[in-house]
Amino acid sequence: MLLLIDAGNTRVKWALAHPGAEPGAWFATGAALHEGLDALAAEWQGAGVTRALVSNVAGAHLRERLAALLGPIAVEWFASSAERAGLVNGYREPQRLGCDRFAAAIGARALAPNRDLVVATCGTATTVDAVTADGRFAGGMILPGLALMAGALARNTAQLPQATPGAAPPPLFADNTNDAIVSGCLSAQAGAIERAVSGHGGAFCILSGGAAPYIAPALKIAHELVDNIVLVGLHAVALADAAKGE
Repeated sequence: MLLLIDAGNTRVKWALAHPGAEPGAWFATGAALHEGLDALAAEWQGAGVTRALVSNVAGAHLRERLAALLGPIAVEWFASSAERAGLVNGYREPQRLGCDRFAAAIGARALAPNRDLVVATCGTATTVDAVTADGRFAGGMILPGLALMAGALARNTAQLPQATPGAAPPPLFADNTNDAIVSGCLSAQAGAIERAVSGHGGAFCILSGGAAPYIAPALKIAHELVDNIVLVGLHAVALADAAKGE
């Protein structure tokens, strides 16, 4: 059994996959905030895991906690490199690309091969990256995530409330302050993604991350909403390694 883990700045997501299963075809999945990690680990322990592939962008302390929970399981701490799973890393210093961004790009390419893609992952931060049809990570942009944008307004502007996105997006020109903040933040997120798509020749957009369902209705471009794109990418890496006998 293969265990895939995406340890982000806010949550830890995981999936279990049988050998040979296609990316995204998982036996079980789960997610929790960092403080709930110990209880979360109980869901994968005892599942016959023989290998774990982990993307961790949350620092050394969380890595230590994960290592202790994984115990004797063979673990690869996924890191960005010059090339992996058929994707060439075009970053100026390939190893400095966030491993979650590289994994997400690999996952997007696995789901939509041979297409120009924009991969937007909307979490604590929003990353918007370009992948070429011939398999090159071309680069991207990073901006504060939806909650960070709204929170920054609440903390740094007098008398503005903390805005929380609702079930439906507010009008573009809102008639109250809370909705005006949400509308502005959604417009900023959607605008960055749409600008990236335009700059990448009208590429197809893959949208993922915890805030993606809030942002998707604001987009005026073709896109696909995909859960856990980083895990999809890690799974694609594991299958590529298996195909090479690694």
